[in-house]
Amino acid sequence: MIAAILSPSLWFLNFVHVMTGALWTGIDLFMGFVIGPILRAVSFETRRTIIAGLIPRTLILMPTLSIVTSTAGWFLAVRMGYMDLGYPQFWWVIAALVIVTVLTVQGLGYLLPTNLRLYFEVQKPQPDGEKIGRWMKTYVLVVAVQGVMQVAIIVVMARFATGF
Repeated sequence: MIAAILSPSLWFLNFVHVMTGALWTGIDLFMGFVIGPILRAVSFETRRTIIAGLIPRTLILMPTLSIVTSTAGWFLAVRMGYMDLGYPQFWWVIAALVIVTVLTVQGLGYLLPTNLRLYFEVQKPQPDGEKIGRWMKTYVLVVAVQGVMQVAIIVVMARFATGF
């Protein structure tokens, strides 16, 4: 990302933004629509094993993808002149900033800490299933909002890519 930001190549910066955004969105949707339903259908011990292997990897990967995507997107918007657009086109910039803010606050402020709590709870010899169940009810709702926001940001980015 740093190389892309410092490079004079608009293509390179756009590539970093689009590739990390595609990975971030793709992994989020895959986890929500594929892994989530599978986890609900397997035994607790199987779920525990999957969570123990999955969460440590996603704790590094997902925040990194979101930070790189957002940061590269900001520099791309500045470099392409989107921050200087007049209204009503600038509303698309505001929409992108609002969506990214919601994704970031939910991801780093709720999902990340909940993943950590979940990981440590399932590592206990006697995990509290009731506590995990309470966490997961809210977690599923937040993940659903994340999915909607991911699709919304794609709509906004398609608008940027095809012009106003």
